[in-house]
Amino acid sequence: MEPRDTPYHPGGARRADLDALPDRRRPGWRSPRSIELLGVVGFLVLASMTVFMIAPNGTTGVSGVFWNDWVSTEFGPLGPADVDALVKVRQAGLWEIPVGQQARDRAQLDRVREVGGILAEDHILMDEQVREAAARLDVRLPSEPNPNQQRWMDELSELSGAEFDRVFANRLRAAHGEVLAVLAEVRAGTRNELVRSFCQHGMLMVLRHITLLESTGLVEYEELPAPRPPERRPLP
Repeated sequence: MEPRDTPYHPGGARRADLDALPDRRRPGWRSPRSIELLGVVGFLVLASMTVFMIAPNGTTGVSGVFWNDWVSTEFGPLGPADVDALVKVRQAGLWEIPVGQQARDRAQLDRVREVGGILAEDHILMDEQVREAAARLDVRLPSEPNPNQQRWMDELSELSGAEFDRVFANRLRAAHGEVLAVLAEVRAGTRNELVRSFCQHGMLMVLRHITLLESTGLVEYEELPAPRPPERRPLP
């Protein structure tokens, strides 16, 4: 038996055998293609983790909309913002109808009485329309005003004379401005045909009410929320 003059490699292979192997067969060697594939796999893993971290509750479309909260209807997709617009219009009617009737009956100025009556009548009609739209879209609507609206109703119930007129005009003017902003945003981007038509009509009514409230001469414009500066608005 011939003596071994070539020492074993720690891994079990003789150095001479390793030296005789082509580079691509040596342990630990990786081809450029293998390295490239490993890089691609690593990138895909990191990208998947990023998606799950950013959107834990669902997938998004090209515009960044979360689609898991949307439902299909015969009028097109119905999203959370669409539902919110219907809810806000319904809640507006739940407090503005009785408050408008109060103004019609209790206001000091004739113009405030007239405006209160018009607002109450318009909101009765709008309430019928929002309930009809919600039924067709299978949307559940609230049956009572929100806490802020209830507080405003309680406030006006305790007032009379000129103070009632002033608070009535300003509370309702501010509230109509908030609803108008919601309707305008949904009207601009909704995917639902019925919601689009409802918001269009609702915006016309709200703008009419804003003009009527301002015609009382009691609106304190400096108390209204200021428009957002251009740098804080979404880019077109």
